[in-house]
Amino acid sequence: MEEGLKEYAAGFAAGIATVITGHPFDTVKVKLQANNTGLHGKKYRNALHCTAHILRTEGIRGLYKGATSSFIGVSFESSLSFGFYSQAKAALQGEWDSETPRLQTIFPSGAFAGAIISCILCPAELIKCRLQVQGVEPIASQKCQIRYSGPLDCATETIKHEGVKGLFRGGLVTLLREAIGNAVFFSTYEYSRFYMHSQAKSALSSRSQAQDLVLDVGIGIISGGLAGMSVYKRVGIRGCYAGLGPTLTRAFPANAAAIVVWELTAKALGIRPSSN
Repeated sequence: MEEGLKEYAAGFAAGIATVITGHPFDTVKVKLQANNTGLHGKKYRNALHCTAHILRTEGIRGLYKGATSSFIGVSFESSLSFGFYSQAKAALQGEWDSETPRLQTIFPSGAFAGAIISCILCPAELIKCRLQVQGVEPIASQKCQIRYSGPLDCATETIKHEGVKGLFRGGLVTLLREAIGNAVFFSTYEYSRFYMHSQAKSALSSRSQAQDLVLDVGIGIISGGLAGMSVYKRVGIRGCYAGLGPTLTRAFPANAAAIVVWELTAKALGIRPSSN
């Protein structure tokens, strides 16, 4: 398997980890945004009340409503994101020291990856949100709600009533969001990872293989979590206050899981050496 394909495989694994960890938080966020921002007032007191309501009326499966679309969309999105980022960074980096992060290579590489994945993320996100919003009860602000049996039915009905362009509703905003978001994400991740590894290297002159693994996982959790929080905090400031709590809560564990799985999978495939 060529190195480039291994990068995409590691990214795909990271996407699966992201959905498993973060989808329940995302479902709560979408429910709050759909039911707490209309003319009929707030349906849920807070994120915990919304979560309890979902578990009581729909069970644990309710928290993973629309997850099939997410597993497909996010996994391929993550595969392309990490893959394009890694390859673009390698191309821009040239002969420079690969261990030292450089903003002039990280930022444009992240932006490029984000712009590419927005083409996949836009329809997948639209389908996911429509499936999440249709609960056991209709939304108060809608007189008639279309019921979808699954992701394929949702996509088919959307194309039937809105055309193919309906799947890409909000595409330009998604492109800008992903380009900027990925640039910020990878910049925060690379610099925080480099700083923590530098500190660990000076503090621990020699480490065992087990200590290396624990250190890499720990640094991956912190750097991935910080990178995720920096992006979602920026998005929240724009005014999308409904669902901001679960969005910020989701950001750290979901992105931490993605980074840890990405790094460990990459190392297992032999494309990322252990840190010294």
